Amino acid sequence: MKKLPTIGIKDAKREIIFIQGGMGIGISLAPLARAVARRGGIGTISSAGLAAIVSKRLGRKVTDREAAAIEVAEAKKDGGCIAINIMVALHQSFNDSILGALDGGVDAIILGAGLPTNLPEELATADVALIPIVSSAKALRIIQRRWQERLHRPPDAVVLEGPLAGGHLGFAPEDVDKKEFRLEKIFGPVKEFARKNGDYPVIVAGGIYYHDDIVRWVNDWGADGIQMGTRFAATHESGASPAFKQAIINCRPEDIIVAKNPGSPCGLPFRLIKSSPGYQLALRKGRPPKCNRGLVLKKDEAGKFTVCSAKDSYDSFCICNVLYSAHGFTDKEAPIFTVGGRAHLVDRILSVDELMDELVGVNGLGSGRPSGVDRR
Repeated sequence: MKKLPTIGIKDAKREIIFIQGGMGIGISLAPLARAVARRGGIGTISSAGLAAIVSKRLGRKVTDREAAAIEVAEAKKDGGCIAINIMVALHQSFNDSILGALDGGVDAIILGAGLPTNLPEELATADVALIPIVSSAKALRIIQRRWQERLHRPPDAVVLEGPLAGGHLGFAPEDVDKKEFRLEKIFGPVKEFARKNGDYPVIVAGGIYYHDDIVRWVNDWGADGIQMGTRFAATHESGASPAFKQAIINCRPEDIIVAKNPGSPCGLPFRLIKSSPGYQLALRKGRPPKCNRGLVLKKDEAGKFTVCSAKDSYDSFCICNVLYSAHGFTDKEAPIFTVGGRAHLVDRILSVDELMDELVGVNGLGSGRPSGVDRR
């Protein structure tokens, strides 16, 4: 089992695994991941839409595999631990993104937005940590059984993502707001399963924003690590567009919703800022869905990647274009801004170093809200 690095947190009883979340499209790229890795955390790249972004940057077309290798290698230039987040829902690029990340020397592969039960056989012997994202012990049980059967290895850790996370959520839409599905409620069964089936780390995610949140999860609940996304989206090193970062700072609790109809073509609940121009356009049915990016295509009856659920229905928005716009890759589409459920607590843009100082408790920082402003 591959050991993951840990960092010290002031007032925590032990060191923990600290993962910067993989946010796509283009939010978690090499500059952000590299900055986090320099501070001892696990810096994460998102594979979503990566080939187009790297192609544009280099001025030449690259494949999904090449893009993953290039971005991972770039992120690793200063050392430290680098992961890549790969969505199962991105069927067409899934395997190539994994193989490319291995080519680039990635340290960990984090797999979410679906059950990653069918993985390339190269992972059976690869010196890389395999980390699924789950929202229940049942999902973890299914994944571990398949990995043991196919790869003869258990997970090296698991990220347990609660309903306050941003982006795609691993819950039925009607369960997102139920008390029994809160992170505190679902943690125990997952921790117990991991302890009995390899004793690997459980890393919690979704709604963790402050130093005190981290200390509570380590000391009171026994988590082995935390994953944090939205606060890193609002850093100088983030790949989010200036408009996206400002939207995070401006949003209030009532602005943050889980989109259902219209929703994501991936078929999962999707948390976003409801004033996002692309979402408002979708609500008005102002833009017919058109699949000209193809990131979430599925295979048709002939086995070709041609089917997208957003293509002919207003029930889904065209997620590829709106997220490319949120990164700033294009200004021809209205963007959608996806955030975690406590994004309203973010009140300023920080550097990664400033944020990490606050989160670990350097020089007394991090005991509460970043600037003392209560925006709940």
